[in-house]
Amino acid sequence: MRLIFTSLVSHGHLYPLLPLAVAARDAGHDVLFATGDDMRPVVEKAGLASESAGFGMREAFAAFFGPDASPPRASNGAPEEFYPVIGQVFGNVLPRRFLADLTPLLERHRPDLVVYESGNAGGAIAARLAGVPAIGHGFGRVSPGEVIDVINGRLAEFATEVGFEGAALHSYGDPVVDICPESVQSPDFLAGANRIPLRPVGWAEPGDLPPGVVGRDKSRPLIYLTLGTAFGDEDVLKRAIGGLARIDADVIVAAGPTVDPAQLGNVPANVRVEAWVPQAELLPHVDLVVHHGGSGTTLGAFGAGLPQLVLPQGADQFTNAEAVVAAGVGAQLIGGAIVEDAIHEQARTLLADEGVLGAARKLGDEVAAMPSPAEVAQRLPEFAG
Repeated sequence: MRLIFTSLVSHGHLYPLLPLAVAARDAGHDVLFATGDDMRPVVEKAGLASESAGFGMREAFAAFFGPDASPPRASNGAPEEFYPVIGQVFGNVLPRRFLADLTPLLERHRPDLVVYESGNAGGAIAARLAGVPAIGHGFGRVSPGEVIDVINGRLAEFATEVGFEGAALHSYGDPVVDICPESVQSPDFLAGANRIPLRPVGWAEPGDLPPGVVGRDKSRPLIYLTLGTAFGDEDVLKRAIGGLARIDADVIVAAGPTVDPAQLGNVPANVRVEAWVPQAELLPHVDLVVHHGGSGTTLGAFGAGLPQLVLPQGADQFTNAEAVVAAGVGAQLIGGAIVEDAIHEQARTLLADEGVLGAARKLGDEVAAMPSPAEVAQRLPEFAG
């Protein structure tokens, strides 16, 4: 069976699809992954064929803010100020470009099934207009809210323009591979989705764990701090490092591509700063995750059965943080509350809270019971029609 996978051009949207794409290839299917040039090297390191489709977030936002644009973040102003721009980018600019690029690709390759990442409306629309069976693939918890409503308004206008009716972000009338455990998924999504559960399997490029992680003294907690690949903030990281370093624990910091580790200055002896770590391999060794609330890190911590302190910076991170708190597996600090003392107190409390630790382990068991990528790959032919 010929399959085309397609995702938006970012780690957070691409990585969740790779386990199923690799499992489909291993099951004997002919798999092609269509995404932007910036992410194609990641796809090819996974051993998958790739073709260029779409462009990245920076190029999309540059249409409104100029060539030095970055995705809006909480620290740059009230989130609702950016809703019109976010709506236009995700509801028009990105789907328009992906539709233009995927239409000839579908004609050339004539796949039996398209697997599109749920945030990539252009993938869903291109498949429908080409008459190719398709299924969605989620990248995390579905986050309803005002910004999604704004995106859907713009998307409905674009979809009508190109002859596609009924488009809405995360819901295009197709079955959806859902990597979020049911107990923390959006009830509204669960009520209306044709859901294909899939265990969230962390994906990371091969790499060595920082020295001292394997074989460490487990009587001393290990805390992992990251703000992800898109919303890294030097000041927030400095405050978090200051608060966490005061705990009798070791701290590993992944600065990510948006923060130069050198800009964090001299750090305490119990803190180690890395530009990047293989997160999926690190999490089983960790006792607490302090992070931005990105879907990959949130789900990774769910699967590892870990408590979380979430410091949301933008996008769906705020609703992910709310879901962490509602599930009883962590806490959140927002905006002006993200200060060193509060981070210290919340992290210290989470490391010792048996109720939170028990809830986190229970959620980890739920994730472990979800179908594996290999099991879901065996089902893909039934969706090809």
